[in-house]
Amino acid sequence: LFSGAWSHARSGIMAAQEPSPPSSLEGNKPGFPKKILANKLEDKHLCNICLKILRRPFQAQCGHRFCSYCFNKAVSSGPQKCGACIKEDIFEEPTSILKQGCAFPDNAAKREVEALEAVCINEECSWTGTIKEYEANHEGKCDFRILSCPSCKELLRANELERHNERECPERTLNCKYCKEPFHFKNIKAHDEICPKYPMICEGCAKKKIPREKYVDHIKLCTKFRTPCRFHVVGCDMTVEKEKIHDHEQACSYEHLNLLLHFIMGIKVNLEGLQPQSLELASHKIHELHQSLRRCQELELKVSTFENIVCVLNREMERSATTMEAYNRQHRLDQDKIEILNNKVRQLERTVGLRDLSIVEMEAKMREMSAATYDGVFVWKISDFSKKRQDAVAGRAPAMFSAAFYTSKYGYKMCLRIYLNGDGTGRGTHLSLFFVVMRGHSDALLKWPFNQKVTLMLLDQNNREHIIDAFRPDISSSSFQRPVSDMNIASGCPLFCPLSKLDSKNSYIRDDTIFIKAIVDLTGL
Repeated sequence: LFSGAWSHARSGIMAAQEPSPPSSLEGNKPGFPKKILANKLEDKHLCNICLKILRRPFQAQCGHRFCSYCFNKAVSSGPQKCGACIKEDIFEEPTSILKQGCAFPDNAAKREVEALEAVCINEECSWTGTIKEYEANHEGKCDFRILSCPSCKELLRANELERHNERECPERTLNCKYCKEPFHFKNIKAHDEICPKYPMICEGCAKKKIPREKYVDHIKLCTKFRTPCRFHVVGCDMTVEKEKIHDHEQACSYEHLNLLLHFIMGIKVNLEGLQPQSLELASHKIHELHQSLRRCQELELKVSTFENIVCVLNREMERSATTMEAYNRQHRLDQDKIEILNNKVRQLERTVGLRDLSIVEMEAKMREMSAATYDGVFVWKISDFSKKRQDAVAGRAPAMFSAAFYTSKYGYKMCLRIYLNGDGTGRGTHLSLFFVVMRGHSDALLKWPFNQKVTLMLLDQNNREHIIDAFRPDISSSSFQRPVSDMNIASGCPLFCPLSKLDSKNSYIRDDTIFIKAIVDLTGL
């Protein structure tokens, strides 16, 4: 793990801070896939929930790290036992219980992960850079990522999707070049069969590009269109162009008269064979037939009218269907646009979140810099003493850390840690005060182990009787070696000041505030 020693003092470090639950701005994705790492993968870079590379790492009180998204999701339904603690057989309540407010942004781990070398996981993409650059500039934007066509669901690379939608997708929508109505590409033949503007060719005059809706009107007037001879009912089987009907009837008048004569003679023979009664009955039947014929003609006219109405209705239905398909297509396009806009909004929210996080980090650094001193002398003002003391007694925040201070601008970096209800042998009876050596930017230039005399004071605000304790570092202790993590194990005075002195009337607490002073002897530096 990034943080170093596993000790009671270390758990105090986590509890001393004022936690804030991870917000939704910390990221809405689990960790990065392991395949993006260009170099060897280390376990310390993995989230203990999704087992992927940490994205916006948070550290719980137990010391394990999780992606912000994974932690949020895990505790959203209530406190959970830390699976990593159980796996490593170090489970301990309440430290190993994950819940809202028990984890903190681990910026050191975040910077380390973001600086790792990364490659794109999409086949044939040659992009390389850091994980930070991958998240900001390449993730979700790679031209080689695989996407699903929203219409036919075929999987394609992002850089092929536009061409596929325009030229290849069997579900793509086209506009008919004749009637301009939209239809699916797979229905092109069916549409051509009903398109009212589809170009037809007259079988008579061979005229081209006659719209289907005007074809019937054309053949009624076309003089080249072939039609049956008027004498076909008596046996003429010729079909003649309309303009040549008169010529045909003149040229074949003898044949037509002959056919007509044979037809009439046949009727005469049939009539002569009938008895008078039969003739009368036949006449009656003929009269009935004439009436039936008239009714049939009337019905025929109505049927024709209805057929025309049905034809019009069919055309309207077809147009309505194509219009509805166009509306559906527009709806899908609108939905796609809405999804794109939603993605942009989420991306902007994420960008704003990142900027807010950077601002918070910068403000914390500025507060730390404004509180820092560079002469080895540090005065720590602790306000709201009563409330913080109650939090310590209740175990909500047993320890507090001061801001960092230095022996010089490029000297040792240090801070103080105080237990307002005591720690170790002083728990419940004394105020415990400790000195902590921190990792600094100039450690490589300094002499190690740390060997300067340290004086700790609780200031009497009447300037009469300060409580003072001092010690020289034990140079064999790991507390004073060059730090390998953010902080060494604290060392100091567990019995610094009896709590009874603070409970009675005293001059150490005034306006619910105490002052702690630390003096580091600069001799030899």
